Amino acid sequence: IDVGGGTSTLVDSLWERGHRDLAVLDVSAEALQRSRDRLGLDPDNVEWLVADLTDWTPSRHYDVWHDRAVFHFMTTPVTRAAYLASLRTALAHGGVFVLATFAPNGPEQCSGLPVARYSAEDLIETLGSGIEVIDQREIIHTTPWVSEQRFTWLGGRLAT
Repeated sequence: IDVGGGTSTLVDSLWERGHRDLAVLDVSAEALQRSRDRLGLDPDNVEWLVADLTDWTPSRHYDVWHDRAVFHFMTTPVTRAAYLASLRTALAHGGVFVLATFAPNGPEQCSGLPVARYSAEDLIETLGSGIEVIDQREIIHTTPWVSEQRFTWLGGRLAT
């Protein structure tokens, strides 16, 4: 599942590589529709989920959870707890997550909204017990407007 997938082309790339059990979740029905139209598949070939992650109840388990910039919008303890509850409920035991947030020296806002910034250690602490870290890194992302944004990436799995 690609959470916050909106108009991301990750689903396109995964489909082209032969993956078929794909889901994309976003709060924007319009963004998901643009992705559906772009991909040009029968709509039943990908699970398109219009939902606010903080009050979403997954109907199944996923082997992989991908988030390239939703978690950093969770700026209160309540929204972080709701996000983490969704992650832990949706991800199969032993399932893998990939989570990216703005790094400590990254932007303080995104799309005009405040964000929380994390080091890998901060993310690990925030995720709490029951995870196994596979990889962690900080990268510099160059935006289409040629500005740099620092991200922290954390990959791991829920402990079995």
